[in-house]
Amino acid sequence: YDQLKDEAAKREITELTVGYADKTEYFVDRLARGVARIAAALYPKPVIVRMSDFKTNEYAGLIGGAQFEPEEENPMVGFRGASRYYSPLYREGFALECRAIRRLRNEMGFRNVIVMIPFCRSTHEADRVLEVMAENQLRRGEDGLEVFVMCEIPSNVILAAEFAKRFDGFSIGSNDLTQLTLGVDRDSAELAGLFDEQDAAVKWMISNVINAARKSGAKIGLCGQAPSDHPEFATFLVECGIDSISVSPDSFIAVKRKVAMAEAAGKKRWEKNHESQ
Repeated sequence: YDQLKDEAAKREITELTVGYADKTEYFVDRLARGVARIAAALYPKPVIVRMSDFKTNEYAGLIGGAQFEPEEENPMVGFRGASRYYSPLYREGFALECRAIRRLRNEMGFRNVIVMIPFCRSTHEADRVLEVMAENQLRRGEDGLEVFVMCEIPSNVILAAEFAKRFDGFSIGSNDLTQLTLGVDRDSAELAGLFDEQDAAVKWMISNVINAARKSGAKIGLCGQAPSDHPEFATFLVECGIDSISVSPDSFIAVKRKVAMAEAAGKKRWEKNHESQ
């Protein structure tokens, strides 16, 4: 704020933060209270909170953001997710996110909140992020804190067993995983016809990471459009042994039916095999 040159943005921030002597407290307070609404509604069930995953062009579009963000040719695979958390360019911002999570869990009492790290490219990067979190008094396993990781990069699948040593669970981000498996920019209208979450290569990735997670004892779910757009995709996920599936509200009933049918079919197969043995 003190370095901001955009006077119009500075005035807007001044108006937004009226009543906060420490302007960083505005950010922490609003973030903690916003997430608390969801954590409270579902308590004591677990609530997974994905830490920030804005891209540089998105941050630049926020109030006063343009001055502080680098310009990138391809922000989709640029300075985003985990790489920001230990970088001098954003480390202090991530510390505020950690403060908000600590407030949620330690002061508000929402120990059901789980932290999830997005776009984590390597196990080395995972270690660095966990170190920075520990520096901000968020230590995996302490006071029951679980830390999940998004699975949205092929390296997350290839080294799933190693990632499982560092995290308690995975959430498959099928949109980014499809994009990076097929080499298709999901924001490109010209390539829209090539973007297919049901492509055999993508399904191979998903089935393999589910298998690796189950062998490692890690939880695994999927967040992405595929089950909502193609309810039959849910059958594939259930057959792979996934723990949870996210869907959009309008597709909930159709997907739930597919899940129920797949689970019933799986139970019958198990009973048949059990009887033959």
